[in-house]
Amino acid sequence: MILTDEQQAILNGSKGETMAKVMKTLVMYGEAFGAEKLVPVTSKYNHLVTSFGLKMITPVYKLMDELIEAGLMSGQKFSMDPRPVDKNVPANFLQNLIFNKIMYTKQDFYEGQLAKLGLMDKNAFTCTCYMDEVGNKPNKGEVLSWAESSAVVYANSVLGARCNRNSGIIDIMGSIAGYVPYFGLLTDEGRCATWIVEVKTTKKPDAQLLGSAIGMKVMEEVPYVKGMNQYLGTELDDAACTYLKDFGAATASNGAVGLYHIENLTPEAKELGESLISPDAKVYIIDDKELERVKSEYPVVWKNKDAKPKLCFVGCPHMSLQQMKDWTDKVEASLKEAGNKKVLVPTVFTAAPDVLEAFNKTEYAQRLKKTGVITSYICPLMYMNNPLCGSMPVITCSNKLRTYSTARFYSEDEILVKITKEGK
Repeated sequence: MILTDEQQAILNGSKGETMAKVMKTLVMYGEAFGAEKLVPVTSKYNHLVTSFGLKMITPVYKLMDELIEAGLMSGQKFSMDPRPVDKNVPANFLQNLIFNKIMYTKQDFYEGQLAKLGLMDKNAFTCTCYMDEVGNKPNKGEVLSWAESSAVVYANSVLGARCNRNSGIIDIMGSIAGYVPYFGLLTDEGRCATWIVEVKTTKKPDAQLLGSAIGMKVMEEVPYVKGMNQYLGTELDDAACTYLKDFGAATASNGAVGLYHIENLTPEAKELGESLISPDAKVYIIDDKELERVKSEYPVVWKNKDAKPKLCFVGCPHMSLQQMKDWTDKVEASLKEAGNKKVLVPTVFTAAPDVLEAFNKTEYAQRLKKTGVITSYICPLMYMNNPLCGSMPVITCSNKLRTYSTARFYSEDEILVKITKEGK
């Protein structure tokens, strides 16, 4: 790797032994992926993926202490992925015992470390840091040092920023040093599409299901998606961004997609069009039958496949403010149609703390509360990591949560029926 004089000096110890270790880490990381240089991080804020104070990750706490003792801080204030525990989310005595006495025993300690390193504020815990209410939305072309897969794919695709799918801890290393290795999705050639996806469905496809199909097909490559303008339009309005948030999270978790282009919609696709497509790009056609095939092949890992659901999560990644409002309308209408007053399955809607604060200032908040739905800032995946929670029959319309846990996937329409009409 070719370093500038300043970078080489840092590597040689000009800013202390600990900073030299940080630089060495980034150089080794870059060399592993064939990067020839480091480039500056240019975004105003950073976002870190490791947000949970899990007892067993002692090396992380030691690393953070070393950074703090050396007087190092993130070059940018940063937001974090969601907190792992919320007392408002249903959990029995034994489940809470495991959460608080065995699993996330270092949460308060870890958050204290994060505050010293540059945490934005006490509310900055969400996987959707780019929401307007949160305030960590990078601009087109900015270079990031992020790791959270659903945030990376959104920033790259919808916002036109540039970031690789980094690992946890590498994200803060890049922010402290102010540099990241130049390879992959930071480069023009790395952002070219190697797949053409032609959507030929008879109706607007479920975002999570479409994203899943594409992710499993293209894996870590870049897809150029055609046929969605009839469903999403050609402007990135709130509805389109919300759809792409959930779509992208599914591509990133069911595969390893870090960037996608939507014809006539996402920034680079509107600017560069089909010139983004590599000459030897492969083609994947998605119709109704293909989506049905993908969904039918999802494994059901419940011990009793016929069990009645005991909990439902909506919001992985976290919901937008408009999603919260729209779901309130849908839950109310479906309950009324079924002649029920409250949801029949304990249901949790998750969103960023700042989004929840905004939601609670609207008339929708009391309406949703009357339906029995619980709102939370929790990370559903961190909840499901508790073995006593993972053994429960949990349902979700999140393909990310389905992939990383024992939760069972249903489409949004199916989830609505199950929580308002079928129940137990």
